Amino acid sequence: MKRTHLSLAFLILAAGASHAQRPVLERGRDLGIPFEGTTGPLNAITDVTGVEVGHRTLVAGSGKLVVGKGPVRTGVTAVFPRGKDSDDPVFAGWFTMNGNGEMTGTTWVEESGFLWGPVMITNTHSVGVVRDAVIEWVVRRGRMQSDEWSLPVVAETWDGGLNDINGFHVTKQDAWAAMDSARGGPVVEGSVGGGTGMVCNQFKGGIGTASRRLDQQDGGYTVGVLVQCNYGRRRALRIAGAPVGQEISDLVPCRAPCSGVRSGGGAAIPPDVGSIIIVVATDAPLLPHQLKRVARRAALGVGRLGGVASNSSGDIFIAFSTANPHASRDSGLAQVSMVANDRITPFFEATVQATEEAIVNAMLAAQTMTGADDLTVFALPHDRLRDVLKRYNRLTR
Repeated sequence: MKRTHLSLAFLILAAGASHAQRPVLERGRDLGIPFEGTTGPLNAITDVTGVEVGHRTLVAGSGKLVVGKGPVRTGVTAVFPRGKDSDDPVFAGWFTMNGNGEMTGTTWVEESGFLWGPVMITNTHSVGVVRDAVIEWVVRRGRMQSDEWSLPVVAETWDGGLNDINGFHVTKQDAWAAMDSARGGPVVEGSVGGGTGMVCNQFKGGIGTASRRLDQQDGGYTVGVLVQCNYGRRRALRIAGAPVGQEISDLVPCRAPCSGVRSGGGAAIPPDVGSIIIVVATDAPLLPHQLKRVARRAALGVGRLGGVASNSSGDIFIAFSTANPHASRDSGLAQVSMVANDRITPFFEATVQATEEAIVNAMLAAQTMTGADDLTVFALPHDRLRDVLKRYNRLTR
């Protein structure tokens, strides 16, 4: 059974969700969380000029899980380094903190030093269809005339608690919609795109983003981060140094009957099942070996919030630079520039800071969701978070 027509209006809205007419929600800085660093104007990965983001969000059905019918709580997110209308690859590097996950195309990223096309993010069992959809999208746009093959980068996290993950509801058309909707500007966060059915630190998770602008003495470059957040135990969660997970120990995922305050009847999803995908973008002229170093530093942002890369987690990160255009298209001696290694530390710091804030933004934007078999995953309550941070003297206002 396909998705019901009842969700059609939502799907049309979500196809262009990077600019969808959704209410503006409080982000971390709006709550007074004392994040370090100076953001770009949007505090988003799209602060890096040229980067475009698109989502396709799939929500349909409720109640008992029937494989192939639903409930459906999933989607696809697309991140284009130079925008969807460009076929110019970018220098890139990737890193895995724990490998219980997938990011296709990374062997060629490692070998060539380039990212060819978008970074796509979806659920674990939809990686194949999204990968094939990217290739067909590229072929239809006539881009295979200059390239002999396509090895798309498609990453995943598991949404099998809220979503009928074995129903294979993500289609090629959904992946195409995510790509076609990609654009710059504000990025919709929370339960959208690939992040629709995700759980983060046992709160509702999903897509989050943030950016940092380096000081002029460090080049004035921008670093942007986008995460699909689906990892972590509640007890370990710390925000701005405060033990939020210990202070807000209720509101854990539960199945009906669910009190709305503490876990109710039925077994919920295991607390350490999940992953996180992180995409780091910069306009600085960094080469592949430097971008691999940057990608590694995203792990420190996860660690600031209490993430430990558990055995069942797929923590996979990719970083790219929009500088050095046409480097891969030059058939002669390509002329490239690079930041000196002894000037790279500010980029590490910016990556750590933006990763930390993007994860918090993902949780703050996500709203309570009930999905398959009446599993309810609660949103991180803004008022209670403020109370906790206030008690620990961790608010800026």
